[in-house]
Amino acid sequence: MNYSKRFVVEPGARVKLHKIDPGYIDPDVTEKDALAETKKLCKRLRELQASLYSEKQRSVLIVLQALDTGGKDGVINHVLGTMNPLSCRVASFKKPGPQEAAHNYLWRVSIFLPEKGEVVIFNRSHYEDVLVVKVHDLVPEDHLVKRYHQLNSFEHFLTDNDTHVLKFFLHISNDEQLRRFKRRLDDPQRHCKISDADYKERKCWDAYTEAYEEALSRCSTERAPWFIIPSDCKWFRNLAVARIVVDCLERLEIRPPIATVDLEAIHKEYEDAAQEAVVRHG
Repeated sequence: MNYSKRFVVEPGARVKLHKIDPGYIDPDVTEKDALAETKKLCKRLRELQASLYSEKQRSVLIVLQALDTGGKDGVINHVLGTMNPLSCRVASFKKPGPQEAAHNYLWRVSIFLPEKGEVVIFNRSHYEDVLVVKVHDLVPEDHLVKRYHQLNSFEHFLTDNDTHVLKFFLHISNDEQLRRFKRRLDDPQRHCKISDADYKERKCWDAYTEAYEEALSRCSTERAPWFIIPSDCKWFRNLAVARIVVDCLERLEIRPPIATVDLEAIHKEYEDAAQEAVVRHG
């Protein structure tokens, strides 16, 4: 199954999340096979990342969005975090601080955009400014409508400048979120993830669903597509994201740069050095 086609939001489509099963698992894949394939895909991802870094002509921005406990950290830990930190960064976005609030809403993400040759992962993103603000009525409706257009223009600008944009919405069910909240309470190592806002925001589930449907519908484009990843099952979620990211990077047909040195002369220097080593060691 081609997951890039299976889970993409086609430009112009109207998303209805209640029609998309967050517990979906590819019937042709077992957990054992998925774990093995994800491991291979992570290795391939590192190879492609190395080529991207060597080429230094393009960059990749990966956006992760989800409701609380949706699995953004899990995807980073088990898939995207396997890349070489030399040219891979993660930027997380919380409630804007005083400095961020003093600028336009795109300023805080703009300063973390990838350089050529880099992959940058946004753990939450510029989409918070059409999600949280919509749910809590923080901006007038006409401002919100403008922001959808601004987000599309922003991403169009990025792709025009050789930054490839992939956006993932990790789709979980209401019941699964509650189970994950329980695991956080039961596991002392996860207590740091507990927030005072967890259950307050959970009461806004329907409003967040509506906000995501609007953003996914308005802002999935050919250049910067949204993918809705069923995420109740963690191992399938990881496999789906890994396949899509690798597929995207392979389609870039990255070519390492041609050597600028005289390779024949370098070969000769190596042979001389190797001969000296043989003589030195007798």
